[in-house]
Amino acid sequence: WNDAGVEGAHRFLRRVWSHSRWAFQYTPGALEAQSRYGNDWKPLESVCRNAWRDINLIFRQANFDYERMQYNTVISAAMKLLNVLEEFRHTFPGSVEDAGEAGKVATEGVRRLLQVLYPACPHITWILWRDLGFAAVHGDLLDAAWPEVDEAALQQDEIELMLQVNGKLRGSIKVAAGASKSVIEATALANADCLKFSEGKRPKKVIIVPGRLVNVVV
Repeated sequence: WNDAGVEGAHRFLRRVWSHSRWAFQYTPGALEAQSRYGNDWKPLESVCRNAWRDINLIFRQANFDYERMQYNTVISAAMKLLNVLEEFRHTFPGSVEDAGEAGKVATEGVRRLLQVLYPACPHITWILWRDLGFAAVHGDLLDAAWPEVDEAALQQDEIELMLQVNGKLRGSIKVAAGASKSVIEATALANADCLKFSEGKRPKKVIIVPGRLVNVVV
């Protein structure tokens, strides 16, 4: 422990407070929609969909770390979650009436952030939970049900795979989420970085690790 560590934690909590208080102006309408539709709503705009996916990915990781009692990475997940929310804030509409799906994403993101932080920072999170109106919808923070990960939101239309040539990282490729191995292989071999680093040599084999990488061996 040192003063620098305390100052860093203080700066983070000030950011949490600032962002959450900013979200307050959008919360009532978004909470009303949340209470009606529960977890059934799906953000439609791409920016909302991407932010909601990131929120659920980070929240799932926080759940996993809590189960392992690995609290330092839980706090790391909370910081990542706040980063996503702050970045999303820059694309947020200017009024409650225009909020729509963005309001739901912002509200549910803050809800998850407060619940993830609550065991470590009970005082500030309890106050924000009450003032933002979450207590009226979900009950007291201590007793509120833990949100579920929206598995459907984690699905992607397109995925990015790391591209290796002879085991060395040389770039990346993007393919449809359900692309076949033949399509992935063809995309990798046609990639400019692959052509450059393979120096025109015919590939001996192409190793595909699903969802992660493609390694072209020449």
